[in-house]
Amino acid sequence: MSTTGAGVADSGTGARRGAAGPVPSPVLVLGAVASVQTGASLAKSLFDQVGPGGTVLLRVLLAAVVLAAIWRPALRGRTRSELWLVFWFGLSLAGMNFAFYSALDRIPLGVAVTLEFVGPLGVAVAGSRRALDLLWVVLAGAGIVLLADLGGGDTDMAGVALALLAGGFWAGYIVLSARTGQAFPGGSGLSLAMIVASAVLLPFGIAQGGAELLEPAVLGVGLGVAMLSSAIPYSLELEALRRLPARVFGVLMSLEPAMATLAGFVVLGEVLGAREIAAVGLVVVASAGAARSPGATPPMRD
Repeated sequence: MSTTGAGVADSGTGARRGAAGPVPSPVLVLGAVASVQTGASLAKSLFDQVGPGGTVLLRVLLAAVVLAAIWRPALRGRTRSELWLVFWFGLSLAGMNFAFYSALDRIPLGVAVTLEFVGPLGVAVAGSRRALDLLWVVLAGAGIVLLADLGGGDTDMAGVALALLAGGFWAGYIVLSARTGQAFPGGSGLSLAMIVASAVLLPFGIAQGGAELLEPAVLGVGLGVAMLSSAIPYSLELEALRRLPARVFGVLMSLEPAMATLAGFVVLGEVLGAREIAAVGLVVVASAGAARSPGATPPMRD
């Protein structure tokens, strides 16, 4: 999971040649995607100790601390509507992550990410009147049906439902992220939303993780998850968006389900069958096609 803001203003040649200047832009995006999925794989290794609830609390809370230190957000001078915006943004962020990690506890990483991608896909084609965009919806729907294996009996339907729920929260997150980015400077709005999300997740995390959340080894892995899933991809995506058109960025991000499948295999030993791999391919094609639609919003996550 990563977060970024679409439409970051280009401040000229100097902005394009930052610390990551020599690195090609597509490599930055793919590096961000790989970082997110490695973080998700690492997070799954904590489930036996603190459960998905405890893991997501550590990830979001530690990321919130890092972002707060960077952006030093303040509530003073903010209107009531802006504060409500941050609240709903944080709530969508908490729901997205908790539902995704709960799904990840039941189904393979590649399957969970592929199903979750229906969220940004829906945002990309929402309101479109192009006949071609209907094709992307059909392809994605076919991929979901294959992954759900309706009537097959081998698929954890609760995991499928949780991944789709995470996708719904992701869609809301994308819309609210754009609005928050316009209302708050820099990453201060995201930082405040992460604090809200941490508060929402606190009871669920404590209920599942308990005292083990304070063990040094668990905290160390949690910090690694927070950095790999938030801080590192955020920095890479922000730099990439300064150089790439939003549509190109969106197409590259559409490779995330495939990267998740690879990370699940390499890190967790999760092997998908031909049916699942075909389904992942259908959703990747659908997401890439939708991302090329005029005005499409790139997929983005915290």
